[in-house]
Amino acid sequence: MSMTGGCLCGQVRYEIEGEPAMSLTCHCKNCQKQAGSSLSVIIGVPASNFSMTGELKTYEDTGDSGQPVLRMFCPQCGSPVVSKVSQQPGMVFVKAGTLDDTSTIKPAFHLYTKSKQDWVELGDIPAFETVPDGL
Repeated sequence: MSMTGGCLCGQVRYEIEGEPAMSLTCHCKNCQKQAGSSLSVIIGVPASNFSMTGELKTYEDTGDSGQPVLRMFCPQCGSPVVSKVSQQPGMVFVKAGTLDDTSTIKPAFHLYTKSKQDWVELGDIPAFETVPDGL
């Protein structure tokens, strides 16, 4: 399976080979701010399965762990495209809304529900107040 996507203006394009390792929603305040919404839908893929054309600009954020979160976006249109976190080296976290076809994405769990918006219903998938051990 192959997935493709890119930013709003098309300057950045990417391809993902194989299935995502994970699919989730993040409700942390920083993802809310970056997405300009109540949450961010993310797929985690091995970096070796991710290829990209175009250049991204990087904003170095700090996660709850105190470790860097690299939030990467198109310098032309501002679309958030990927994030990288130091606790998961070798993984790229793709903003699922940038996929050309989002129809196959179904988050398997919610993270950072401690800061979710009160009106957001979580449904019947697992939910964690922060990041569970082992993830």
